[in-house]
Order: sequence, then C-alpha cells, then structure tokens
Amino acid sequence: MNGSKKLALGAAVVALAIGGSVAVSTASAGTRPAERAAPTTAAWAKVAANGQVLGSSGVSAVRRFGVGRYNIDVYGDLANCALLGTINTNGGTDPGPGSSSILVGKVSSNTLFIRTATPSAGGSAAVDSDRPFSITTICGA
Repeated sequence: MNGSKKLALGAAVVALAIGGSVAVSTASAGTRPAERAAPTTAAWAKVAANGQVLGSSGVSAVRRFGVGRYNIDVYGDLANCALLGTINTNGGTDPGPGSSSILVGKVSSNTLFIRTATPSAGGSAAVDSDRPFSITTICGA
C-alpha cells in the first residue's frame, strides 16, 4: 500500500474511532483506457436458396444474380463491421450432405456480396450452388 492510501486509511480509522463519519471513494487519479462502445448487430438476414428473404433487420434488398451469387443492400455504412455468414437448412430445403461454403464480402459501403458453393457436389454439378444462408454484420463505433 502506498503512502497516500495508508494516510487516507489512517484518517478514516481515526474519524470512526471518535464518532465521525467517512466518505469513501473508489475514484483514482490514474489514467484508464477509454471506454469503447459495445458492438451492435447492424443488419442480419436469413435467405432461402432462391434469394427469398425469410427474415431480416437492417436489410433493404436481396438480389440473386447467378447460381450461388447474391447481393444484399443494408441500411447504414459497413466500414467498421465484421461480416459473418453461415449455410442453413431453412426447413429441410438444404440440397443434402457434403461440404458447403459461403463467402461474404463488401461490394460498397452498404452492399454485401454472398457466394455459396458445394465443393464436394457429386457428378457434373458446378461448385457454385444456390444454398440457403444467413448473414450478420457486427459493427463497432
């Protein structure tokens, strides 16, 4: 314990011993790191393989423009956002077992590019495939 804390503690004990009262503060004169705003979910969407929106918030449009390719417009700026995507089953409409992948990227300040694929598809199926998916953007200040 440093000298100033010992002195404050000693003064408090003396004040209590003679019937006084003591105000206690946990404030520190030291510097603290700046508080950061908690990240928020700016937009999310659950999308069927054909591009139909099954649920969303913060999304203004979803466009399927090719096999396994979609653009999603969101309200707000994506500059400080993490982009997350997952493949869904959406009530059993999933094409079946096998590996699958999703790529989520930013096209502009408010448009996402989504590419879904089934790399292990058998036969002559193309790697790109229409897959049901969900996306979420988590944005900081």
